[in-house]
Amino acid sequence: MKYILFCLFTSLPFSVSAQTVLPDSIVMAIDSMYEAMPMDTVIIEDSLEYGKLTFVKKEAPLKMERDWDTWRPDPQRALWLALVIPGGGQIYNRKYWKLPIVYGGFVGCIYAMMWNNMMYKDYSQAYLDIMDDDPGTASYNKFLHLGRQINSTNEERYKQIFKSRKDKYRRWRDLSFFCMLGVYAVSVIDAYVDAELSSFDISKDLSLKVRPTVIGNKLSANPLYATSLGVNCSINF
Repeated sequence: MKYILFCLFTSLPFSVSAQTVLPDSIVMAIDSMYEAMPMDTVIIEDSLEYGKLTFVKKEAPLKMERDWDTWRPDPQRALWLALVIPGGGQIYNRKYWKLPIVYGGFVGCIYAMMWNNMMYKDYSQAYLDIMDDDPGTASYNKFLHLGRQINSTNEERYKQIFKSRKDKYRRWRDLSFFCMLGVYAVSVIDAYVDAELSSFDISKDLSLKVRPTVIGNKLSANPLYATSLGVNCSINF
């Protein structure tokens, strides 16, 4: 009810700073409305003396834009984003040039894992076929060169070939999986370290100076050997 009365009065043809004399009962009702009214819409000035009201429209606060030149990433947030989303830490740190490296590593490892797994299954089936006595199972023929056949003279050699290739592609498949985990771990570590070093002060004056110097020898009693010439190396960083 209070908000309805307030909307009714604000809809009257008053200007922004217009003043109107109202009855005491209405003033008390609007005064109670003023206490409960949210402060982000309209402010009523506290000037209810002699039944006078002043309506003042509140200006919206200005939205401050982020200064990207002075912005520094949060290492903890970069770490969690990199853990949840591959490459999310690099995006948060605004290092977009690292994304092709990260996603390229993931795509390459996934492709290698799928291709090695396919070859492992083919050679496993060929090895199983050559080991049994069923002539109808001869999937190993697709691995033979043109004109080659497997007979009793070369059967053992081909068994060893299929077995070794089967084991080789299985190892490569497992290695591709661990490489993908390595790419994931490196992306997480890179995101965290990059965020930590974003606020590290690195001076541009990094130089090495080599110059001759005179070195004093206080332990020598002979004045001729009290001093000696040497080389002084200093690094500025």
